[in-house]
Amino acid sequence: QVQLVESGGGLVQPGGSLRLSCAASGFTFSSYDMRWYRQAAGKERELVAGITSSTPRRTNFRDSVKGRFTISRDNAKNTVYLQMNSLKPEDTAVYYCNAHIFTNDYWGQGTQVTVSS
Repeated sequence: QVQLVESGGGLVQPGGSLRLSCAASGFTFSSYDMRWYRQAAGKERELVAGITSSTPRRTNFRDSVKGRFTISRDNAKNTVYLQMNSLKPEDTAVYYCNAHIFTNDYWGQGTQVTVSS
């Protein structure tokens, strides 16, 4: 069965950094695009970044995180990462890993990121 497990969240001061990881299992990870979403309290879930399965890889970021966040993947480890630098309070949210496989969307349980002084 498909499983996505996020880790790496926590409490960080503004300007700090975190690296999130998403460990995938139950499917051929290297064949699928992967995405990171986030959902802040009282807000709708929004796409943060995506990375393709293709070679060369293609990445996309929402405007508010461009230049600060980097998405990458290690197919040998079935893991996708989100490196977050220069964090701002408005980055506070639960971050979710996502994969679209066949006709289904799969989600992890999420990891909380809190940016506060």
